[in-house]
Amino acid sequence: MRPQSSVLALSLSGAISAVRAVTLAEICTINYVTTALPTEDLGLAVTIDPSSVTVALSTNKTISSNWYPTAVVDYCNATFAYSHNGLTDDIVHVSYLIPSPDKFSNRYFSSGGAGLAINAGTQSSVNGVSVGAVSGITDGGFGSFNTQYDAVFLEANGTVNWQATYMFGYQAHHELVVLGKQFTRNLFSVPAEDKVFAYYQACSEGGREGWSQAQRFTEFDGLVTGAPAFRFGQQQVNHLSGAVLEEQAGYAPPPCELEKIRNLTIAACDGLDGKVDGVVARTDLCKLQFDYESTIGQPYSCAASSGGGLPGGGGGGATPAQNGTITAEGVAIAKAFTEGIKDSKGRQIYFNPQPGSNFADARTTYNADSGTWETMITGLGGEWVARYLQLQDASNLDTLSGVTTDQLRDWMTVGMQKYYDSLQTTWPDLSDFEAAGSKVLHVHGEADSSVPAASSVRYYESVRQIMFGDLSYDEGTAALDDFYRLFIVPGGEHCNANSAQPNGGWPQTTLQTVIDWVEQGVAPATLNNTGKGISSLCRWPLRPLWSGNSTSADCVFDQDSIDSWNYKLDAFKFPVY
Repeated sequence: MRPQSSVLALSLSGAISAVRAVTLAEICTINYVTTALPTEDLGLAVTIDPSSVTVALSTNKTISSNWYPTAVVDYCNATFAYSHNGLTDDIVHVSYLIPSPDKFSNRYFSSGGAGLAINAGTQSSVNGVSVGAVSGITDGGFGSFNTQYDAVFLEANGTVNWQATYMFGYQAHHELVVLGKQFTRNLFSVPAEDKVFAYYQACSEGGREGWSQAQRFTEFDGLVTGAPAFRFGQQQVNHLSGAVLEEQAGYAPPPCELEKIRNLTIAACDGLDGKVDGVVARTDLCKLQFDYESTIGQPYSCAASSGGGLPGGGGGGATPAQNGTITAEGVAIAKAFTEGIKDSKGRQIYFNPQPGSNFADARTTYNADSGTWETMITGLGGEWVARYLQLQDASNLDTLSGVTTDQLRDWMTVGMQKYYDSLQTTWPDLSDFEAAGSKVLHVHGEADSSVPAASSVRYYESVRQIMFGDLSYDEGTAALDDFYRLFIVPGGEHCNANSAQPNGGWPQTTLQTVIDWVEQGVAPATLNNTGKGISSLCRWPLRPLWSGNSTSADCVFDQDSIDSWNYKLDAFKFPVY
């Protein structure tokens, strides 16, 4: 990579002062973008390669998502590369979508990834363009925007690529926003005395990446973190919990049996919030009141499938027609899974999705040779143990034979300790974030089948206890409300609306909401939702409850319900935030 000289930096800054573009087409040239590269000393110890700049103009592009309203936007996609001073074979690519000058609103925006990807491509970052922001993504230094973290995690069997791990953990997104804010300022000649507001929005792994920034830095003024996949040590291993429960019980339920149990749960718990609308808006009441054993003997039937999948199909390939009645064994699996795994001494290890969620981590697969259903090792959990704990270049475990819940607990402990400073991402003291005046909206689907909604509640409560533990509960939540608000989405799946509870919807305008909070001081008492069931989401710890002929649900406090979301993870001898 060609080094960047101070002479180049001076010439570029001079060019910026001399000529300003007035149209997007004028901006979207290699020469113009090169003049705006962030050559200032930003404290990152990186060197930008001016020869790496590329540009691509997109016009009249229609964008649409559950995460932002439909819009038509124009943008220039500018990419460049940089290296870390002193490292060899090191190159990081960043991409910034630039809005038209007439749409620019003194804003910068970052978006994150999903699964083991550090970015979700332009379909995620384009949301920032719609609010007048320069919008960035990073490849983390993994080789390309399409290369995921697991592809670069190991140098060789037994040897961790710690540079890639810290980049994935938090460093790459910090560099992305620091460079991006200055790049934005240079592109549009924003005076030093004028603020460039910085925002973030992403879900799942992207939600964790957002929290990695809020817990360490103060670059962002506002963040939207959806269903964050933090607490890696516990979360990833927990994906194996359903299969281990099945192995221990000696019963692998047909997927159709578990799907019938889920549908009966939804039907029984739908009205507990005071309104029957196809949405279980009070899974806490469902947990306290619903009896899984009431489903024993109910018939189930699913047609044969050629492609597997969920719900109703297996986790593998073709599945036969499934007909039968719900068994006591199937109910025992469903009940134990919902309660969350416990160790051999009955101590709570972790928690699972709320009642009415699909049993994704308990899925089984059909063995055509034996004509039986078998437990299935989910890739998320299996790869975590094989690759990240055992340090083998493997995408799954070969078997769960002999694995107990005690073993799951011990794997969780190893993962938490090994990656506490990189991937765990549950630091509960947000004092610097609060002092900077930054704001965060935290959203989570109540029926999330991948990252349990209780995971977000646990982190919120950890922050409250650590920062405001000397206050009463009401005083502590009020203090937290000043900068951090959590919203549970009734019926919502993982980062999206839920086909099994379609009236649940999803909060589509969270980015604009956090912008209004930051720039206008409008703190959201509720969150707008697209669902036909509940159109306004209650902020935690309040829960929705319909009364009489009201046109909207009330947001009420219910101590027993709140308590049902909190777990004493007494299987561990250390705090799990």
